[in-house]
Amino acid sequence: MPLQIVRNDITTMKVDAIVNAANSSLLGGGGVDGCIHRAAGPELLAACRALGGCRTGSAKCTKAYKLPCKYVIHAVGPVWQGGNHGERALLVSCYRTALALAKEKRCKTLAFPLISSGIYGYPKDQALKVAVDTIGEFLLQNEMMVYLVIFDRAAYQISGKLFADITAYIDDHYVQTHTDSPEERFRRQGILAGATAPAMAPAPFPTVPSSALRDALARMDESFSEMLLRKIDERGMTDAECYKKANIDRKLFSKIRSDRLYKPSKPTVIAFAIALELSLPETEDLLRKAGFALSHANRFDIIVEFFIQHGNYNIFEINEALFAFDQNLLGG
Repeated sequence: MPLQIVRNDITTMKVDAIVNAANSSLLGGGGVDGCIHRAAGPELLAACRALGGCRTGSAKCTKAYKLPCKYVIHAVGPVWQGGNHGERALLVSCYRTALALAKEKRCKTLAFPLISSGIYGYPKDQALKVAVDTIGEFLLQNEMMVYLVIFDRAAYQISGKLFADITAYIDDHYVQTHTDSPEERFRRQGILAGATAPAMAPAPFPTVPSSALRDALARMDESFSEMLLRKIDERGMTDAECYKKANIDRKLFSKIRSDRLYKPSKPTVIAFAIALELSLPETEDLLRKAGFALSHANRFDIIVEFFIQHGNYNIFEINEALFAFDQNLLGG
């Protein structure tokens, strides 16, 4: 998918470029900056020294040396001073400049840390929203695979209110499916404890499809692919607008378009429902075309339902929440 949030060590990412959360001197420091310099070797420091520093909100590029990527883009984020000193605009500029440099270098894959969220003190939930919104805006106009690399759970936070709202929604809707004992389930089905269910004779298996079955197969309803393409047309969207809003790779969309019987994953189906801004019943219809359904025994489904019910179709924000609750992300 074009934007993916992952837990990893950014110095091990095998991408075209990684972004370093640098200071304005570009001469190394603590946190991510120090880790990148140690992994790249002394040549990186020499290259940075030749750049003569970098202003806050901007970025500069060097080779990656011993790192498993081609380039390091050194982005200088703002120090948090309470939020009233242009910090957000500087952080947005930081991401935009880094993305522009990656595009200039013809990078197809790029990995970011959560800039300014460490020793610079930018609140992690706000830093995350800036990162996701700015990268997402770029990806609506450009083809690139971007990773937002989170080193550990402590380095990642969605807003406390959103987390609380989703938790409450899960608590209100989550259904435990295995709370009954086997005996209770048997009683519910009308089978008494100790009794055995009557044996059922196996139905004969037809070796040749009957004419009725052949007729039924010939009258198959529209497929997932056909419904998806129809809804894209009904919404007046282009293919590119749809798959980018769905956080779907262009190659995957091409497969779906060319194969009327393509079988997508459940996250892929929901991603298209979000891109098309379908209502909950419309989302359920699209899921049925691919053989899926929403369930209140599944946290992933409840979180998706929460966003649809609240009219929030920003797939990157939905993925922030899914990641926070250890669920699969939307896209493909």
